[in-house]
Amino acid sequence: MKQKTDVQQGTLALMALKTLEVLGPLHGYGIARRIEQISGGLLSVNQGTLYPVLLRLEQEGAIESDWGASENNRRARYYRLTREGKRQLRAEARDWRQTTEIIARFLTANAEELS
Repeated sequence: MKQKTDVQQGTLALMALKTLEVLGPLHGYGIARRIEQISGGLLSVNQGTLYPVLLRLEQEGAIESDWGASENNRRARYYRLTREGKRQLRAEARDWRQTTEIIARFLTANAEELS
C-alpha cells in the first residue's frame, strides 16, 4: 500500500500552475485532486495549504478567478492561468529542472568526485 506524503514546500504553486496550464480553468478541489492523481496517489494536497497558495498566486497576478457552478451544481471559485502565470510557470519549471539536475549529481556521485 502506498503511503501519501504532503507536498513539499515551494512545489505546490508550480503544480497548481502546471495543472491550470494543462486542464484550463478549475476549482480548488479539482486542482488538488488532479495533483494527487498525477502523483499516482503518492501526494496528499491539504485544502488548508492549497487555498493560501491560490490566493498568493492571484495576488501576484499569475492566476485569476471567477465564481461558477461546479459539477454537482455548487458554487465554486474557478481559477485560470494568466499571461504572467505562464511566464512564472516557465521560470519556475526551469529552476526546478536545474535543482533536480544538481541533486541528481550528488545522489550519483562517488567519493572521488566529492573530494
